[in-house]
Amino acid sequence: MPYETADEGSPERSFAAAEARPSVSIVIPAYNEESVIRQCLTAAVYQSVPADEIIVVDNRSTDQTCRIVRQMQTEYPESPILLVHQSAEQGLIPTRNFGLNRASGDVLGRIDADSVLEPDWVEQVQNAFLDPAVSAVTGPVVYYDMPLRRFGLKADDKMRQLMLRLAKHQYHFLFGSNMALRRSAWEEIRSETCRDERDEMHEDIDVSLHLADHLLRVQYVPTMVSGMSARRLEDSLKDYRYYVNRFERTYRAHNVRKIALKAPMVVFFSVYFPAKVLRSLHTAGVNQMARRPR
Repeated sequence: MPYETADEGSPERSFAAAEARPSVSIVIPAYNEESVIRQCLTAAVYQSVPADEIIVVDNRSTDQTCRIVRQMQTEYPESPILLVHQSAEQGLIPTRNFGLNRASGDVLGRIDADSVLEPDWVEQVQNAFLDPAVSAVTGPVVYYDMPLRRFGLKADDKMRQLMLRLAKHQYHFLFGSNMALRRSAWEEIRSETCRDERDEMHEDIDVSLHLADHLLRVQYVPTMVSGMSARRLEDSLKDYRYYVNRFERTYRAHNVRKIALKAPMVVFFSVYFPAKVLRSLHTAGVNQMARRPR
């Protein structure tokens, strides 16, 4: 029986569907991430559909990051955890690029070292790329070291969908802690992505804008969820302001002047103080629980 006319539950259809699913590589740039890399890799390993490779790209780490990765390779010998080194340059962009170029999957996932993927992340990514028109995907995040995590996830999802509507669906920004792009799309734009030697831009938004220049479609997937740390809230107000203003500097580098695209800056500025208070209260509560006698 031809695949096109096979029943939904038939072995022929199931086998053909499995054959059609793209392979997925997960790329994790890392610089001195000993406090978070184990939980990141553990979540990447325990997936409902396993990734074809999980690549940690070390960028001159001076702490125990590499030792922990090698230890996990021993603990999970059946998992395709790879440790590679990008030592030519210090910085996120050359490290990210090295990993994406090294990866062999049809789809190149990109997360941060403090990302903690939901157990069906790879499966959700594969589902999204079954549509051949999709060149890149991104999804919401849940801040695992904040209170009210599930409420926070819903709020993050609503915010990202609002950003998409404000941009009139002309730009949809990838989020570096939770994104994936088709290998062919990366190969089309990689020579054009900004090097940003002065480290002034949002590298994930830069990738998004280059995809838009090539009319390559970015899809938002609400069910593609990753956890991440809210450690950015530990920054001083001055450092946090510099981080948020990366939006403006990235737009300026691409000569993008749409007022609606400033909305993320407004949102990030407005949540800084209340979110910082919530995080402080949560941290104090966790520390108090840890001090209690068992």
